[in-house]
Amino acid sequence: MQAAITAAWDKIGGLVESFIVMLPNILLALIVFILFFFAARWLKLLVKRITRRHRQARNLGMVLGRLAQGTMILIGLFVALSIVVPTFRAGDLVQLLGISGVAIGFAFRDILQNFLSGILILLTEPFQIDDQIVFKNFEGTVENIQTRATTIKTYDGRRIVIPNSELFTNSVTVNTAYDSRRMEYDFGIGYGDDVEEAKRLMLETISSIDEILKDPSPDVLLLELAESSVNIRARWWIKPPRRIDDLTSRDKVISAIKQKLLENGIDLPYPTQQILFHDQTEETDGDRHRQREGWPSGNKTVPKPRNISGSLQHLAEIRAAKNGNGNGSQNRTAGDDK
Repeated sequence: MQAAITAAWDKIGGLVESFIVMLPNILLALIVFILFFFAARWLKLLVKRITRRHRQARNLGMVLGRLAQGTMILIGLFVALSIVVPTFRAGDLVQLLGISGVAIGFAFRDILQNFLSGILILLTEPFQIDDQIVFKNFEGTVENIQTRATTIKTYDGRRIVIPNSELFTNSVTVNTAYDSRRMEYDFGIGYGDDVEEAKRLMLETISSIDEILKDPSPDVLLLELAESSVNIRARWWIKPPRRIDDLTSRDKVISAIKQKLLENGIDLPYPTQQILFHDQTEETDGDRHRQREGWPSGNKTVPKPRNISGSLQHLAEIRAAKNGNGNGSQNRTAGDDK
């Protein structure tokens, strides 16, 4: 028992002595790694500063900066390990990575997929920082494009973090991809109103608004004959095409057109529905030119509805006439037999 305790104590003492001997190397390796770490950050900032002046190269600068930072940190780790363990060689690291690469790939499949998608997004630039995008139910301004996810700030002040793999494999609407953007809104006027006059008034109103571009010019088109209105679509262009400009132009266009149409006697009807009750007792039933349901617009004499008492009386007269004709026929037949 005493011998076992002595052997264990000697082993602990040897480990302590080995650690004390290696302590200078460990401190030196730590200092070297810290230097490489700060050098990597400095290299990343340098690459971003070089590409900051060119808008088209900003995302590429972010990719190169992050890759340079990662490579520098990896080199620093290798140098630090070589200082602590002099027998450590590059082949050992390659062998270690080769053995564990498959397991790491399966374990971090989603992370690696997002990382590669982020690199491709930064290189292909489907959208950039400060662009306003729409992705599924989310809409906002792009704040940051990282190698794992992209963050957008919604218009109501919330942050949405979207994995890059979803952005890269799904459709994304970029509202600020171009300098200008076309807006539209549908107005409904009454069927009795002059369509050409309404279109002229709407186009004149849109053209008088300062925020609306003159080139491309706005236009007004007859859209459809709806159930209770004649729908006319107004279209105009704005620049820049950001959300606030969209809302501002809509507010001014809709308000101005509504005021202009009402001042000139153009009706803006709301949906209505007409219900006609058909009692099936009128003499005009079956005659599309005379009956009350579906009569032509040019028919000046519109049949009036029959009241309930009149309908019942008319029905009784029809039945009495039928019964009278039947009795008369029977009497004539009986007389002939005599």
